[in-house]
Amino acid sequence: MTTREVEHEITIAAPAPAVYRLLAEVTNWPRIFPPTIHVDRVEHEGSQERIRIWATANGEAKNWTSRRELDPEALRITFRQEVTAPPVAAMGGTWIIEPLGENESRVRLLHDYRAVDDDPHDLLWIDQAVDKNSRSELAALKKNVEFAHAAEEVTFSFEDTVHVDGSAKDVFAFINEANLWSERLPHVATVRLEEDTVGLQTLEMDTRAKDGSVHTTKSYRVTFPHQHIAYKQVTLPALMTLHTGHWTFQDTDQGVAATSQHTVTLNTDNIESILGCGATVADAREYVHTALSTNSRATLTHAKAFAENRR
Repeated sequence: MTTREVEHEITIAAPAPAVYRLLAEVTNWPRIFPPTIHVDRVEHEGSQERIRIWATANGEAKNWTSRRELDPEALRITFRQEVTAPPVAAMGGTWIIEPLGENESRVRLLHDYRAVDDDPHDLLWIDQAVDKNSRSELAALKKNVEFAHAAEEVTFSFEDTVHVDGSAKDVFAFINEANLWSERLPHVATVRLEEDTVGLQTLEMDTRAKDGSVHTTKSYRVTFPHQHIAYKQVTLPALMTLHTGHWTFQDTDQGVAATSQHTVTLNTDNIESILGCGATVADAREYVHTALSTNSRATLTHAKAFAENRR
């Protein structure tokens, strides 16, 4: 069997321990790495952990399970895919963070992998995917770490909750069946939903704003019946450089607490061109928060009516 070994590296203007922490906290990955849609920490014991990752590779959504070993002293993280997605037969590697000075570090990303049945065409596909994703990950890591401080004031999270006198299964069904949203939700003009792999969806839709304008968005969604749907928007409105979120459905004594959570990074370059001369970060934050909350609450209110009618 042919095992390919490759290495990518980048220099980052940030202290090595800070870079290590960012890589170690895997739940942040959808915010740091463009290909990553969602990450779940499945198990954790000592320095060992098991994580499940959903990400795009060459434009296709895939998911796999990895084991990681964290070594904060050596600033190393080794990983090995436990359950791979074809055409990958085996995949593993190491993150190595090397201090170059007080405020600079080198990050090396090593990979080793094999293709199913040693297929040369598949190996070439993996070569391209690893190269593309590694470059993307390292560039995003560099950008995120170096600008983390500057981005603090333009990255924010918020949530809206609606209480439903019904079952989590029915509320989940409404959010999950996004292919029916153009019939069920007034603010959705058209919708295209694909689910080639169960629980992994590609959702494209045209949404009407209050001023009548229509915006096209594309998201990848990961579904966990009947409790949770995580998503990452990949076609973004001009005021955002990041938008991730979660729909959660929690059983309570009164029924179900249905929550929509958003995490957003503002695109400060576009604030004045969209909101007018003199518009501030605070104005953009309020505008985006209001727009997303309005749509989320409308969706949750319709989901509530749907679930309560099903009782």
